[in-house]
Amino acid sequence: MDGTNVEPLAQSVAGSTTNQMEGIEGEEESAPKPAPPNQNPSEDAIDKDQMEEEEWEIEEKIFTISVDNASYNDKALKRLKEFFSRVRKLVCGGRLFHVRCCAHILNLLVRDGLGTIDSVIGEVREAIKYLNNSEARLQRFSDYAHQLQIKDLKLVLDVPTRWNSTYDMLFVALKFKDVFPRFAESDPLFSHLPIDEEWEHVECVCEILKVFKDCTTIISGSDYPTSNLYLIEVFRVKVTLDKGAQSENVFIRHMVTKMKEKFDKYWGECHLVMAIASVLDPRFKMKLVEFSFPSIYTDADKQIEEVKKALYMMYEEYLEIHDILVREATSPGSSCSGNTGLEKTPLGSGWEAFGEFIKNADLEKPEKSELDTYLEEGVYREQGQKGMDSFKALEWWCIHKEKYRVLSKMVMDVLAILVSTVASESTFSAGGRVIDAYRSSLGKETVQKLICGADWIRHIYGINKKLKKEEMPTEISNVGVLKKINLA
Repeated sequence: MDGTNVEPLAQSVAGSTTNQMEGIEGEEESAPKPAPPNQNPSEDAIDKDQMEEEEWEIEEKIFTISVDNASYNDKALKRLKEFFSRVRKLVCGGRLFHVRCCAHILNLLVRDGLGTIDSVIGEVREAIKYLNNSEARLQRFSDYAHQLQIKDLKLVLDVPTRWNSTYDMLFVALKFKDVFPRFAESDPLFSHLPIDEEWEHVECVCEILKVFKDCTTIISGSDYPTSNLYLIEVFRVKVTLDKGAQSENVFIRHMVTKMKEKFDKYWGECHLVMAIASVLDPRFKMKLVEFSFPSIYTDADKQIEEVKKALYMMYEEYLEIHDILVREATSPGSSCSGNTGLEKTPLGSGWEAFGEFIKNADLEKPEKSELDTYLEEGVYREQGQKGMDSFKALEWWCIHKEKYRVLSKMVMDVLAILVSTVASESTFSAGGRVIDAYRSSLGKETVQKLICGADWIRHIYGINKKLKKEEMPTEISNVGVLKKINLA
């Protein structure tokens, strides 16, 4: 989040069994990871969760759980949902409880796309490796690049398990596609040379993957990853796939068809979390849902009605909680009662009468709900707004929370939902750097302070997290200097 001081009624939890971000070699539902007999890691964790429930005191705090797309996660979340349903009423009938990681879904789509050019990727990768193995080759390649007026660019050798680095490698290699043939003429041992048709395929794939990379960057952000930002990115992906499916290029149509099948598999039904979150963004309200759903779903009208129904159902639940809290706060025995200290004034009887009037007025339901009022007002347009990231939805709601006392509580819970597990995975992957062999006896509060403190310092001074050494792509200088770069 952005550090805004809010008090949500519940919390969202992210959990995952895969690796970081684009490097996820994610399991699809049909290919679960090995697990102990008669049980899997997720179910084992849930059993421990239920046993330690009293110690953790989480039964009244969990709002949603975000996990990646593995079949055992579906089974585990089903069990956990049943468990929490027995303890308390889940929001919106539990329809928001299980959230699938969007970054993981995008990763699955991209893997299908890259799979169509595996041979070309292999050729480019081996060509760069061949150049990198000799200073003389790098210098000669650099000379040819300068002759073709290609300057201030460096070849990138990817990390095969991180698709974003593979995209960077292909994107930069395209800039040097005229250099490779010249180098091949001077080096008879250089055999990894893509033909013109293959370069055309790489160019088309990069054009599509650029959209996925931009979307993944936003969805997997750690500075301000509120859930209102995601629907418009999913819409952008769908429009890109639809455009590719109508391409005159047979290769692109074939590639996009596979990606669309995966998109429909995971987003074929309405993603309520993203839809409701977008409605609670004052810049969008219902307009973005009405604009994007016809492109995403074939039964758009039905899905839009589902969003409205779920939105009002959720609001009524929060209104019920609010009314209970108000009645408790204004009850005669409450410490917040309006009578406290009033009898000390000579106008006590008058103040008491007015206090009773105010209490009754607070308990009366207005003719129009806060949600109706919010939706009927026009969308918010910020002057001088430069992009999606320049607007902070939580700050807007904090300013207007006195006007929308119930709705603002609901907003704080919804916008905090993690639609991607990447940020949490990144946090937990820091464990090995904080708790090493020499600091393994640190208390849990100390570890939490170390991780949170480091994260706050990075945010204040604009420092990006560094990738592990083995996860960093290699940047190859065109003057023969080899060094590492951080593409986080």
